[in-house]
This record gives sequence, structure tokens and C-alpha cells, in this order.
Amino acid sequence: MTTVAAYAAPAAKAPLERTTIERREVGEFDVLIDIKFAGICHSDIHQVREGWGGAIFPMVPGHEIAGVVSEVGPGVTKFRTGDRVGVGCMVDSCRTCENCRAGREQYCTGGMVGTYNALDKNGEPTYGGYSQKIVVDENFVVRIPDGLSLDVAAPLLCAGITVYSPLKRWGAGPGKKVAVLGMGGLGHMGVKIAHALGAEVTVLSQSLRKKDDGLRLGADHYHATSDPETFEELRGTFDLIVSTVSAPLDFNAYLSLLRTEGALVNVGAPEEPVSLNLFSVIGGGKTLAGSMIGGIAETQEMLDFCAAHGIGAEIELIGAAEINEAYERVLNSDVRYRFVIDTATI
Repeated sequence: MTTVAAYAAPAAKAPLERTTIERREVGEFDVLIDIKFAGICHSDIHQVREGWGGAIFPMVPGHEIAGVVSEVGPGVTKFRTGDRVGVGCMVDSCRTCENCRAGREQYCTGGMVGTYNALDKNGEPTYGGYSQKIVVDENFVVRIPDGLSLDVAAPLLCAGITVYSPLKRWGAGPGKKVAVLGMGGLGHMGVKIAHALGAEVTVLSQSLRKKDDGLRLGADHYHATSDPETFEELRGTFDLIVSTVSAPLDFNAYLSLLRTEGALVNVGAPEEPVSLNLFSVIGGGKTLAGSMIGGIAETQEMLDFCAAHGIGAEIELIGAAEINEAYERVLNSDVRYRFVIDTATI
């Protein structure tokens, strides 16, 4: 076991504080990563504050991890010391179920092992990226291309793949009208990626406050959802809407913006149940769907795509002592667009 410094929440809703945690020894197929940067995802806050149900404490959040390999196990074939790598939202799965065999490890029927707030196969709690080092099986590590700097690459390991996967699955590309609902950590990546895929991109945001940013990042149009005229003007417009919003929505209103057989895909996860009039999907043969991150192979595909198109996250780099303040700012939508922790400050 190796002792490393980390930031952890000692209990639900408690402020995060500096501590130490134990990392397992490097096993035959393990990679030891010196973490350089860790993104702050809204889901970190949901879990620290038990918004999605009971959690495991102390909790070291962080599943947007970018770093450098410092040691490999004797059986490792995919990585070498010095490689630039990333770790996203999962560190293991059963590897034998239909979904795992198809490269959809995130939907492992036995339950994928989360990078934090989970139990590994030995029943030990997992600890995430708000720390200086992590040991991960090589099959759940991805390579960060040289064209991407590690700080702007870290958020791609959750925010990037979370929007890339549904955009690809639902065919975002030339000739398609795509709306990104919400202009935050996920939404700004959705705009960049949808634009790079060749779609006509519209941002739907509560206000026009971030309009200049949206257009700069690749949006063709930008509308305020607080304006009732938006829903009249855009009725029946979109082939695909990707909702990154983690608050309850009027789904009936947003479904009205879809073309016949269009899809509204949710990647934001509200803590509360939502209501729906089924005629909103029956009329027009529309789809209301969900999507969760992506498999390991697709995550690597996304990183390669982003490197090829010069896409990184828009970040605000912070020291570890600013984590608790950053959480409050995320809740107040006061970040453009992703906080990233310089883990050298832990």
C-alpha cells in the first residue's frame, strides 16, 4: 500500500479537507498514474451531498483525471512509464456480460465500478482524482494524444465523452440540426463537438448571458429558454436535443421543439422525478432517451477526435484549497466552463 495526499469529504454535505488515503500496490495488470489535473464535475457535488442517494464516506471525488504513468505491472502491454493518460468515470466492470463484450462497459449488467464512491471487487472503497496518485487496471486507462494539453484534456474524461457518445449515436453531422440544452461544463463541450461533427448547432440556455461564448465555441444560433417566444419560434426544428441540465425540465415543452422522429437525449441527471405527458412523444414518433458516459474504446475515440480537431475544455485552473469555493460557484453557474484542480497543490 502507498499513502498519498488527497482531498476528501469526511461525511455527507461536509466541506472537503486535505487528508491521506491508501492506494493498492501495483498489480500485474495495473498502471500507477501520477495525477496532474482533476476536473470538478457537477456529479461530484451530487455525490458528496448525497443528492443521488446514500454514499460512501470518506469520499475522494474526481473522475476527470489526467496524468502520467509512473509505474506499470509486469503484465501491462498497453502503456509504458512516461505515457500521458486519463481515467474517467469507471475503473472496472465484470468484462464478461453482453455489454462489456460489446464495449459498453458503462452499462455492465453486473455493475461497473465507479472511480470513486464505489466498492471494488475486493470490497474496498474506490477513491477518485482529487489526489496525487491512482492505481488503475490498464483496461480502464486511456491515452491522451500529444495534441491535447493535460489540463484541458481532463474534463474530456467525463464531460467530453458524456456528450460525444449521444451525438455520435444519434447521428449528429452535416444536414442535422442539433440543440444543446444548457451552456455549462457539459454543454460547452457539446457545442464544440457537435460543431466539429458538422451539425448546425443551437444553444438553448436560460438567458443570453453566455451568447458570445456559445457563438465563439461553434454554435450557429443561441436562444433563451426564459423567453416564451423561443418555444413558438423553434417548434418542430431539431433532429436532436442533448439536455445537459441537472434540474427538472418541462419535457413536454422541449419535445415540441423536435422534428418528427427526433430525439431528446438526457445526460443531465436531476435529483427529483420528472413528469411527462406521453402524447408529447407519441405525437410525432419522438424519442425521449438517456445516455451515460461511454465505453473505454469510445472514450479513446473521443480523445483522438478532440485532438484531431483541436478541442479541449474551457477551464479555470484552481488550487486544491479552492475546491469548496468552486463547488459553490458551480451551483451558482459561476464558472466558464470547468474547474480543474492542479493536483500539485494537494
